[in-house]
Amino acid sequence: MTNAWLVALDIDGTILLQDETMSPGVVDAVGRARDAGNEVMLATGRSWMGTHRFLDQLGIRPEFVVCSNGAVTMRRIGSAAEDAATDDGPATDGYERWNVETFDPSAVLGLLHDRLPDARYMVELGSGQRLYTAELDDWTLDGGRQVGFAELSAQEVSRVVVVSPGHDEDDFHRLVQDAGLNEVSYAIGWTAWLDIAPRGVDKGTALARVRASRGQLDDRVLVAGDGRNDLGMFAWARGLGGHAVAMGQAPDEVKAAAGEVTDDVEDGGLATAIERIVLTVPVIP
Repeated sequence: MTNAWLVALDIDGTILLQDETMSPGVVDAVGRARDAGNEVMLATGRSWMGTHRFLDQLGIRPEFVVCSNGAVTMRRIGSAAEDAATDDGPATDGYERWNVETFDPSAVLGLLHDRLPDARYMVELGSGQRLYTAELDDWTLDGGRQVGFAELSAQEVSRVVVVSPGHDEDDFHRLVQDAGLNEVSYAIGWTAWLDIAPRGVDKGTALARVRASRGQLDDRVLVAGDGRNDLGMFAWARGLGGHAVAMGQAPDEVKAAAGEVTDDVEDGGLATAIERIVLTVPVIP
């Protein structure tokens, strides 16, 4: 396809409502974009374990899926692997870990634990397995293992997640500044957790690698999201001359970083954006 779009979508607050049902019109809009010959993929802070079911719900089989805020990129593999098993569980989805970024978490965990000794901590290993100190609300821990805090630093990880009840986003921003977390990339989650990735890694760096692998040279890129962890992919898309769309309920900082703002997720803002940007020009075979 000579003018197909690369469409990369955040999950929570973009395709999904808070109760994990789909935003109005999204399934239809994504299906129409797919059927027109465009590549629609997901770029999320969720792990692969918490992501792959949404491919089925949307009816898409993209070549790539960006997970863990860019630290993990999955790539579709052949049908022979459909029933294989991986560290993530049954690989009925037929994807493999194509690129995984990791870092030594010991220094950042030490800094955070000094300031938040009662917080709940989780790390995601390069294999996808999760180690955690206590159960974390709203996180997929299937196949994970509860460990003591010291064991979290025993090997390199692709991310560190910190949840501290009673602390809001402003508290986390102050914490990042006070702790001097300038050697890693971080984002504040949509319900106030701190998500820390390897330095210089975000959704945008992962999407740049995806685009290069696809051999895409034009600016027909659309990214959409609603959180601070989407800032990297907004900057990447805008730098190419593509479209970066913030959802209507996004924080002001996120809206300012996007080139465009659509309606709230509850009002089907993503479907509106796909219709306006992607579906107005036919793809040329």
